[in-house]
Amino acid sequence: MSMFKVFDISGSAVSAQSQRLNVVASNLANVDTVAGPDGQAYKARQVVFQTVLMNASGAAAKGQAESPVTASAGVRVSNVTEDATPGRKVRDPSHPAADAEGYVTFSNVNAVEEMVNMISASRSYQNNIEVMNTAKSLLLKTLQMGQG
Repeated sequence: MSMFKVFDISGSAVSAQSQRLNVVASNLANVDTVAGPDGQAYKARQVVFQTVLMNASGAAAKGQAESPVTASAGVRVSNVTEDATPGRKVRDPSHPAADAEGYVTFSNVNAVEEMVNMISASRSYQNNIEVMNTAKSLLLKTLQMGQG
């Protein structure tokens, strides 16, 4: 495997984790959101990752077969799904968003789970940046060896 493929692989992971961090931020921003005028509360969203085979140029291969020696795999976000779990209901008849029975429906976002997702995505992002920095350092040292 070429050292340059490391940048493609880590770059795809950084991009995917960046999207995951954006989804987590959106979920956390809506943790205490109540149902809107349509009666629907915010639904937590989760990213779904998919392995993608990379071709020699670093682009995602589309149906092309590569030898196992030259093939590498990256990652991408294939879908962002909504959690179908019902939101929590709190009895508060005086709230303007209360239903006919006096319940207010909040989003189904679990702040603790989202914080764990945020930490996991952040660490994955940082690790992939570190992989790219290490590969860059190795390539620079290789070039310096050729100069001497």
